[in-house]
Order: sequence, then C-alpha cells, then structure tokens
Amino acid sequence: MSRLAGLQCRECGQRYPLQPIHVCELCFGPLEVTYNYDVIRAQVSRASIAAGPQTIWRYRALLPVDDEPVVESYAGCTPLVKADNLGKLWGLRNLYIKNDTVNPTFSFKDRPVAIAATRARAFGFETFACASTGNLAAAVAAAAVRAGLRAVVFIPADLEASKILNSAVYAPTIVAVTGTYDDVNRLCSEIAEKYGWAFANINVRPYYAEGSKTLAFEVAEQLGWRAPDHAIVPTASGSMFTKIWKGFQELYKVGLLEEPPRTRMTVAQAAGCGPIAAAFARGSLEVEPVKPHTIAKSLAIGNPADGYYSLRIIQETGGWALGVSDAEIVEGIRLLARTEGIFAETAGGVAVAATKRLVDAGHVAPDETVVIYVTGNGLKTPEAVADHLAPPVTISATMEAFEAALVRDRAGAAVVA
Repeated sequence: MSRLAGLQCRECGQRYPLQPIHVCELCFGPLEVTYNYDVIRAQVSRASIAAGPQTIWRYRALLPVDDEPVVESYAGCTPLVKADNLGKLWGLRNLYIKNDTVNPTFSFKDRPVAIAATRARAFGFETFACASTGNLAAAVAAAAVRAGLRAVVFIPADLEASKILNSAVYAPTIVAVTGTYDDVNRLCSEIAEKYGWAFANINVRPYYAEGSKTLAFEVAEQLGWRAPDHAIVPTASGSMFTKIWKGFQELYKVGLLEEPPRTRMTVAQAAGCGPIAAAFARGSLEVEPVKPHTIAKSLAIGNPADGYYSLRIIQETGGWALGVSDAEIVEGIRLLARTEGIFAETAGGVAVAATKRLVDAGHVAPDETVVIYVTGNGLKTPEAVADHLAPPVTISATMEAFEAALVRDRAGAAVVA
C-alpha cells in the first residue's frame, strides 16, 4: 500500500487521484493530500529522519511526493533561535524564533515550492508559474531553474522594487498586473485553465501547501521532539498556518511525538489587511474580504482561501488572531533586530508585534515554550524601516573629529562632524 492515499475535498470528502487539480468537481471545495499514516508509521522514525539530508527532504515520508527525483533547492533546516534577549525583555524564559530568513531565496516559500516544482515536473509540465506578493515569485523562479522548467511569475504592479529584483535575477518572465493580489490570483486561475501551465498556488496547490508542514516538523525536532505550547504565525491566505498545525498532528499520528500536540495557534496579521483577525474579533467563522492597505505586502491577501479553516484551528486550540498597525510592524522589525540580531521583512515584524500584544495582555505565561515564525528576510523590504533608522556618523579622517563626535554622541546630540 502506498503512503499517499490521494486527494480529498476538505468540504464534502470526495476523493480524487493524485492529479494536478485543486477544486472539488462536486462542491467546489479545496482539495488536500491525504496519507496512509499506518504505512508511514512503519517507514519513519526519529533515527531515519536524523540520517536524512539537512533540507526539507529529511521528512520525505510525510510529504506528497512518490519515487520521482526531487527538486533539491536546499530549503529548510533553518535555525530555531533561543531568543534570550527578547525573552528577558518580555519576561519569557522559553521564547524561540524560527528563523526562515536564511532559506535560499530568503523566505519560507522555498519549502512549499520545492514540492510544487517536483510534482509539476513529474506531471510533465514545462512551465512553472505562480501568483505572488513577492516571496513566492522568487522561490518559483529559482526552483524552475533547478528543475529545468520555464518560469512565469505574476505580481501586483505596486510590489516593492527589492522583491521584483529578488525574482528578476533568476530570469523568469515577470508579469506585473495592475490591481491587488486577489486580482492577480483571479487572472492566474483563468490562465492556468486555458494554457495548461503548472501554477504552484493554483492547480498544484494541494502539493505546494504541504511543504509548510516542514515548519512544524523542524520545530518539533529542534525542541527535542515535542510541540511548543504556543505558535505565532504571520498569516496571509492561512495556508501556512493550517499546515503547521497539520504538521504537529501528523508527527503524533506516526509516532514521532509521544503526546498529542496542545499548541495554541495564533494568527498574526496586519491591521491594514486582517480579515481573519477581524472575523476573530467579531466572534465569527465567516471571513469578510477586505482591500489591502498595509506595508506588509507579503501578507496583503484580502480574501484568504484558508481563512475559515484558520479560524477553526484557532477555536480548536485556544489561540488568537490579532491585527497590528504599520507602526507596530516597523517597531517589531527593529525590536527583533536590536535584541536577537535577526533582520526580518514586514511579515516578521507582524509576528513580533502580535506576540508583544499577547504578552502585554497576559496571554503568555513566563514558562511557556513560545515559537514566533519569522518567514522572510528584511532585505526584501528595506524601505519599510529606512526612514526609521539613525543615519551614519560622518566625520573627517582625524582623531580630533572622532573624539568630538564621540563627545556629542555621549551627550545625546547629533553625531555628525
């Protein structure tokens, strides 16, 4: 029996074979990969994982690939940083940062894209594409190079210049669309159907989405094979959030965790694009689409596909959903940098700011094991903090000028000479 059971509709339960499809023909619900966990339990162990590569593929037994050659992008196995300085500031003794700023294209998107590219190539596609707010575009463009596929990426026309450059260097075809990400995504859905291209987050989305589970697998392994007490996840569509929770559950199902996970799952969003947080505040499971207006463009999805499922997980685990202001996002970026030496993009600032809100509200106990997911590198969005940082100290090349500037610096005055 194969460890891969097939695809299943998350709404009506209708089953499908493992094909490049993502929507149920009966009820139009989203499709998800399902597994034969008894088969996996017999194949996987902590020792077999430890013997695997230092990439996401050490968890291959729990990922939706068969025997085909994988696209090795060297994603994953990123640091879980014990944030003692930030923890001391907040009165938390077991605070951790899952630092995904160091992936190959500098965001967590390298994880799901490696799986999407592997499946796209196995299905026989020649063009690998995506609708993106920036990070996914770079990951798709880079993976396509390694997979030998043509890359076409679609982005909102007002995307940060640094993120466009981050994609362009891999030489994909970049299509900038006037409108929001939701407009881009609607167009790409039509293109995928008409042209038969593999879109990472559309027709091969069921496979792509599973890659985010590795963020749960790694954290549990790095914590000595246990789930954290609390996870704070920056959230756009809700896909990563739901898959992290699924990942913790799967580890228990196959015997890699001794106890079922009791992790409280919290969604962190920008207030300028926080439809999940807004629904949570209303006490509702119904997400109302919004028009994004925030510096956190990587989270600017106004109609989150997995919003309802995210709210169900929050309800199930006793977590929260918070929307933080642009000012709080900037301060979150700066706070993480000056306490832990990690430069995060705006989504990371969202997660840090949301955690501070939880701490200030008394929702986090001092001894809880708390993991903040930081999903992208700050060099992707430097303009977010550029106007909030101190300028360099400029002096002439003399000891007298240096010492004069030093005196002014100690006095708290301007330090330009």
